[in-house]
Amino acid sequence: MPYFKTSAEWYEQSSLLLKARPSSTRITSKYAVRKPTAAKIKKREKYAAKQPEKPADLTRTSSPPPQSQSPDEPTTTFTLKTYDPESGTCLQYETNKAAEVGRLVGNLGRLGRSMAALPEAPEDASAPAGSGDGVSTPKPEESGDVKMGGVPSTSAPAATGGKKKKKGKK
Repeated sequence: MPYFKTSAEWYEQSSLLLKARPSSTRITSKYAVRKPTAAKIKKREKYAAKQPEKPADLTRTSSPPPQSQSPDEPTTTFTLKTYDPESGTCLQYETNKAAEVGRLVGNLGRLGRSMAALPEAPEDASAPAGSGDGVSTPKPEESGDVKMGGVPSTSAPAATGGKKKKKGKK
């Protein structure tokens, strides 16, 4: 039973297994919150004592460093398992990162489409529909001879109501 190091590896192998055996393969997820043992608490305290305190760097623009977990906090894990009883294949991935859990749950919907015999969803659902090879909205012509509607312009430009005011910073 292999444990994968990254969620991308697990997702790729699980999708291949689901395509090969969609009717028998199952995906299970388990979310566990465990109270740490006394040995874990000592280990965390020892690790926290070894870490030197770094001075705050005010010029830094990236995200702040991750907060170290206090020794008494419970450990949470999210485990995904893809299992096919016919071949005996079992693929597992486990994480304790909260941001990754939401992404993994979203990917479960895409994996389940092959189990339900539905066509695959497009890769990026947030992309506009006309951005690819379909029909797109025509862009207005650059020349000053044509106004909206394609009628040639013979008079001076009409008043457009003036300039917009810029909003000031508060």
